[in-house]
Amino acid sequence: MLIENINREYLENFDDLSEAAVELISYNEIEGELDEMWSFVQNKGNQRWLWLAIHHETRVVLAYTFGTRTDDVFRELKALLTPFGITVFYTDEWGAYERNLPAHTHYVGKSNTQRIERKNLTLRTRVKRLARRTICFSKSMRLHDIVIGLAINYIEFSSFQFLIDKLF
Repeated sequence: MLIENINREYLENFDDLSEAAVELISYNEIEGELDEMWSFVQNKGNQRWLWLAIHHETRVVLAYTFGTRTDDVFRELKALLTPFGITVFYTDEWGAYERNLPAHTHYVGKSNTQRIERKNLTLRTRVKRLARRTICFSKSMRLHDIVIGLAINYIEFSSFQFLIDKLF
């Protein structure tokens, strides 16, 4: 599959000692914000959730996945985040986070999830299939995931040019 669910370029350059990286290394904590966003396929009864993770300091999208709003899909996102070595997770009060993240690394609240909520709003504005009230929707889950995945790759991952070169 050509669409990446993880920001590999950011991961490969993660050891680059930029100002942000030096500050993060000095605290020895890598913080991430996690959230899920609702959408649907064919009708609103057929829900599809976009699970998203961003780097707390730099606001870079680290990884995403699609599925239902269950613990299994969250664990899939958590597995994608393993190479980043996130030590602190900021989330909302959804139960999947509390059940699958250690209490000493998990912080619940709106004050530390403002950036990912802003990212969700930006995606919802740019990708109409994520809008709550829209006439633009997908007819298949596969197409839904591909369209939104391409949008995230294009908007958030700088390696999208690689996909264009490979496709055309």
